[in-house]
Amino acid sequence: MTRTVITPPEFAGWLNQAKVPLSLVVKHGNTVYVSGIPPVIPNSNELRTDSIAGQVTQVLDNIALCLEAAGSDLSKVLKCTIFAVNAAHFAAINEVYRTYFPTDPPARTFCTVASWPAPFDVEIECIAAC
Repeated sequence: MTRTVITPPEFAGWLNQAKVPLSLVVKHGNTVYVSGIPPVIPNSNELRTDSIAGQVTQVLDNIALCLEAAGSDLSKVLKCTIFAVNAAHFAAINEVYRTYFPTDPPARTFCTVASWPAPFDVEIECIAAC
């Protein structure tokens, strides 16, 4: 099987500006890998930097766009990894996350990180089926 790199059009400008050597979405067979996505606002080069709830909402909406571009959706997510700058955000993140995965949520890991080179507080990556 070959791998296919997918760049959702909503994030092409942001990826070009960021100049980070990564593929946002990679599809291999019936599996989709979505790189860690910050709360970037689609079709812009701006980050959402409001509340943690707002940022998580933006990130999960972004993941939904990425999955859709690969022929998948949130119902097919197998595993998420959440990276947050503060473990104190755990409850607020869960409150939003629960609305996107209300039943039988995917496997998940929650990690704290020291910082990013931009002013946001959360990033999420996932693996999904197609």
